[in-house]
Amino acid sequence: MANSSPQATLYERLAGEVLTQVQAGKFAPGDRLPSVRQVSQQKNLSVTTVLQAYHLLEDRGVIEARPQSGYYVRAVMPPTPPPLPESTALPFDPTSVRIDDLVMRVVRDTLNHDLVQFGAALPDPDLLPTARLNRILAQVARRANPLYHTVGLPEGTPQLRAQVARRTYLAGCPLTPDEIVITSGCTEALHLALRTVCKTGDLVAVESPTYFGILQVLQSLGLHALEIPTHPETGISLGALRIALQNHPVKAAVVMTNFNNPLGSCMSSDAKRELVEMLEAADIPLIEDDIYGELAFSGQHPGVARAYSRKDLVLLTSSFSKDISPSYRIGWIAPGRFKDALVRAKMATNLTTPVLTQLAIAAFLESGGYDHILRTIRRAYAQKVSQMARAVVRNFPEGTLVTHPQGGFVLWVQLPGEVDSLALYNQAVQAGITLAPGYIFSASNSYRSFIRLNAAYWSFASERALQRLGELVAGLMA
Repeated sequence: MANSSPQATLYERLAGEVLTQVQAGKFAPGDRLPSVRQVSQQKNLSVTTVLQAYHLLEDRGVIEARPQSGYYVRAVMPPTPPPLPESTALPFDPTSVRIDDLVMRVVRDTLNHDLVQFGAALPDPDLLPTARLNRILAQVARRANPLYHTVGLPEGTPQLRAQVARRTYLAGCPLTPDEIVITSGCTEALHLALRTVCKTGDLVAVESPTYFGILQVLQSLGLHALEIPTHPETGISLGALRIALQNHPVKAAVVMTNFNNPLGSCMSSDAKRELVEMLEAADIPLIEDDIYGELAFSGQHPGVARAYSRKDLVLLTSSFSKDISPSYRIGWIAPGRFKDALVRAKMATNLTTPVLTQLAIAAFLESGGYDHILRTIRRAYAQKVSQMARAVVRNFPEGTLVTHPQGGFVLWVQLPGEVDSLALYNQAVQAGITLAPGYIFSASNSYRSFIRLNAAYWSFASERALQRLGELVAGLMA
């Protein structure tokens, strides 16, 4: 939160200035900060900018709001975040992918309501607009238009494609509705993309660690993974990727440019541009997974690599599963020059995505409710992620490292003493807690002493479960 970065927004710089003053003792724990209006006048900033800065500090546990009174420095300051887990140096060796059995165990845990859910990366259902969606879906289903009850086009309904195109414009990458194809979730979008640009046996560059669903798609298509080291803050190592491209016949790359799962890393605009230029110079398609892009704690979508494409070789994918409804299974892809081939693959797979759910999501987006939901959940997840990270520091043995992402809702934790994450997972389930062991985020089993935790379900009531996890980690170190 330093105020020296030229890339920082006005409110981030203001938040950095206030934090510096707090750390220097100008404002002691319990002191009241200047009012929003006072700061606005003194700094010649808008009230909105000051509020954003205070909200950011509140989300980070530095200050707290008191009703009818103002903002105060918290009496108990959060501990300094520990160092981030280092990127693992990986050999550039193609790897066959075999993780299905363990992934299925983790996914099935989500159906066991007796377990504390720190495993699968599902959003907090209490933050989703479920009741409103149910009403909209019922209204859509009652309409007399017979077209609403047909199979529909492989590309998706015009209504939803128009709304998706509007969202891409707001993210700084204006696309037309004709460039969008609606899919059954982001996983199908990734599957169709890889199926379109690759053939069996091809080599695909992926981040390491990476989302296990990407590895499952590679496995199902008979593709090989080339794992590229990825930094917990800045994303995929462009230097390592450049070396890999010089020495291996890479046919495609899959990158989560914004808030990688499980790291939470976010590439800068310059890095995204360099990534696209590097790949397009070699005529290698980039499959960009932006499923967490809307969940930036700053409130500003970081933008996408697709915006820098000059050869139309970037296939941009996302979905509404993390912020509107995972059960509706509505995703999308902008496949660039590969659209015709991808639409044919879509037709051969499941013909189309269900029409009624498309129309319900489109109506919700058109109503203007989406931005309100995003403001709510971004702030909620910023708090949950920060609180859970601090709880990990409090409750896990010394030497534990944890990320502190600026978007999404997952944490990547490096366990001390080479504790085996699979052994921890097995003990945790017996203790009534689920988590995601590091094994499933790599095709080469490179993260045996790492776990991913889902902070979306975090509450102070669940800290006892985290304490128990810490006890299990300590026991495995003995």
